[in-house]
Amino acid sequence: MISLEMAQQLRDTGLVWQPTKNDFFALPERNLDQHIFVVSELTALIEHYNRELVVTFHGSSEWALDYVLITDAVWLPTETQLRQALAQLIGDDAPLRLERTISGYCCQIASIDQMIEFRAPDGETAYALAILYILQHT
Repeated sequence: MISLEMAQQLRDTGLVWQPTKNDFFALPERNLDQHIFVVSELTALIEHYNRELVVTFHGSSEWALDYVLITDAVWLPTETQLRQALAQLIGDDAPLRLERTISGYCCQIASIDQMIEFRAPDGETAYALAILYILQHT
């Protein structure tokens, strides 16, 4: 998963989030920075009951927020979502490659008549760097 800082850069640069089920997001600046939330239809928690781990289901949690604006949330896209966003930005027929290297991953995209590389320790961040480049240069 990309870092919260990288996700904020993507949002601030213009990557638009259309929330769907199973999307991950964070709520920075609400004393919840260490928590990752998931868009879901039902809350399921792991709790202890009579010294056993159980899954409990709740329609709402006692600590739940009434609501938050999507603009206050920061989307944490998955590798698949980042690849799809990047493909949409560069065009379906443009070359797009992700390769594993000795030091991590390298994402390559075509820009006019050359291939541009974005290196990162993981595939998600390599895709995110490519998206940032495209959003900043178009």
